[in-house]
Amino acid sequence: MTTRTLLLMSLLLPAALAAGAAAPNAAPKPVPTHADVSYGPSPLQLMDVYVPVKGSEPFPVLIWFGGLWKPAKHVPDLNRFFPHGIAVVGVQMRTMSDAVADKVAVPVSYVMNDACRAVQFVRFNAAKWKLDPQRIAAGGGSQGTLPALYVGCSADRSNPQAADSVEHVSTKVTCVAAYRSQPSIDPKRMQEWVPGVMWGVPALGCSFADSLKRREELMPLIKKWSPDWLLHKGAAPIYFENEWGLTQPDGITEANYKVHSPAWALGFQKLAQQAGAVCHVKFPDHPTDGYKDIWDFIVKQLQAPTEK
Repeated sequence: MTTRTLLLMSLLLPAALAAGAAAPNAAPKPVPTHADVSYGPSPLQLMDVYVPVKGSEPFPVLIWFGGLWKPAKHVPDLNRFFPHGIAVVGVQMRTMSDAVADKVAVPVSYVMNDACRAVQFVRFNAAKWKLDPQRIAAGGGSQGTLPALYVGCSADRSNPQAADSVEHVSTKVTCVAAYRSQPSIDPKRMQEWVPGVMWGVPALGCSFADSLKRREELMPLIKKWSPDWLLHKGAAPIYFENEWGLTQPDGITEANYKVHSPAWALGFQKLAQQAGAVCHVKFPDHPTDGYKDIWDFIVKQLQAPTEK
């Protein structure tokens, strides 16, 4: 890795990690029903499963993804979901930092593959955990939104011929919740949506400046791993929420604002509409019809009747 790449990472990661470290209005986490469950061969592939004590089984479930750079399991306030009979799973993935250490050519592939694997693992174990395999939502805060969006926008990964039975099941999700999101690793689109922003190093295995310079060369990788390039009519319904508007608030640094600006979501929404996908965007003075906020969206989507 070049000195320039390391410098960019040192500049970008603290703000991103701090922003992604806690979900909004997070309450202290209760003890998981199933803690540190391994869903893959790496010791970093872990999940915590929180199942309501009361409610009608099987429970719909929200899978909430952790960080891209530092291994972590996060969950939003469970009180938003348990009263509605919704379970929550906090997922820790191998990170892009791990991929760099392992000399993986496309570091973001670790995160995206683990996100798909986590969905399959939850669905595979749904009956054992009293979960509904037909009602699974994916979500994340800040950096954790990228893998959730990848799961919701990419083609189904189920492979009936795989030797691993977990890979036989679907990666399809009911909906995707993206809080304070960065929904793309395409450097050109990033800067079209939020001029001057630099984010995501080293997703494509190089510095941001190099990814911008080499974009045409990297397009096959961008189209394979970036959610905005995977949008299609059959993508899961998506809901973005940002706590800031289109003007940088006082007391918020420019770097932090650019990384968490709602302009990302609006740019993504235009592409979703062109593809025929459902995409809602909420931020101050920009409400959404039918949903109060991102949490209301998750609950209503997971409680809606499923197709037989």
